[in-house]
Amino acid sequence: MTNAPEPQPENVPGRFYVDTNCIDCGLCPNVAPNHFAENDAGTHTFVYAQPRTPGEEAECEEAAATCPTQSIRNDGAEMAQAG
Repeated sequence: MTNAPEPQPENVPGRFYVDTNCIDCGLCPNVAPNHFAENDAGTHTFVYAQPRTPGEEAECEEAAATCPTQSIRNDGAEMAQAG
């Protein structure tokens, strides 16, 4: 039995997250720079801000679609409400 990848510890709580299969290819911060960032060690990416609008959600979905390791996950929770 294999272990499922875990979320990166730096991810903020919410719908989108990056898991431990991330290879830090740099695609997601380029596609959605307001939501994804590289960690300080340069070993992986994480979600630092959840989407708050449909447009931002679309950017995160596009980042997930381009991820070569399918490390960007969407747990299906409701989108954060702008406050």
